[in-house]
Parts: sequence; C-alpha cells; structure tokens
Amino acid sequence: MRNEYIPRVLKEYRKRNHFTVNDVSLMLRERSLEVAPKTIYGWESGQANPSADMLLTLCEMYNITDVLSVFGYSGDDSCFHVTSSERALIESYRSHPELQSAINKLLDLNAVRKKPASSANPAPDT
Repeated sequence: MRNEYIPRVLKEYRKRNHFTVNDVSLMLRERSLEVAPKTIYGWESGQANPSADMLLTLCEMYNITDVLSVFGYSGDDSCFHVTSSERALIESYRSHPELQSAINKLLDLNAVRKKPASSANPAPDT
C-alpha cells in the first residue's frame, strides 16, 4: 500500500532545506548511497517509493524528527517513538552485522521470555 504523503513531503522538505535534487544525490553519495537525481525525482513524483532505510536517511537529512505524523500517521499515544540517540544506536547496530550476535547476547535479546505461572513464585531461569 502506497502512502500518498511520501512524494509530497519529500519534495516539500527538500525545498524547505534549500536543497536541489542534485544536492540530495551528492549528500547521499557522501553517505555511500548511490542515488541518481532521476531516482529522487521518481520518489517526489510518486512513481516509486524509497526503501524504509532510505526514507529514514532522507528524513535525517531534511531534519524531519516526527516521521510518523509528517507522513500522515496519527492515532493513539501508544505509538512507539524513537529518540535521536536511539535512532543512532539502531543505525550503528545495522551497520555492524558482525557485532549483532554479541549485542543480542549481551542484551539477552535472543532469550524467550515467559511470564511466570505465579508472580509470588516466579520460575527460576535455567
């Protein structure tokens, strides 16, 4: 399902930041992301959508902090919000796949979490 806000928001925020399409292409290249100006025009015209990672990169470049609301997602207050430092951690985690296993183990992310049968006598971990 396409989000009709993506093309409009990308173009609007690029212009708000006084970037040309060529500027954005060069800025992405500096981040080791090869994206032709033609592709950026495609995103802004709705002919194609950037990947989720690319969209987050563009949001960072365009100083879009409230990504969900900017792209038309609103709702209850139970939305999951990520701070800029949390986003940096996620990006660093993704850029180091060789460390992900160790990080998962350190943070106990691979463990299956079960609720104890009784809160008075929780079952010991084995």
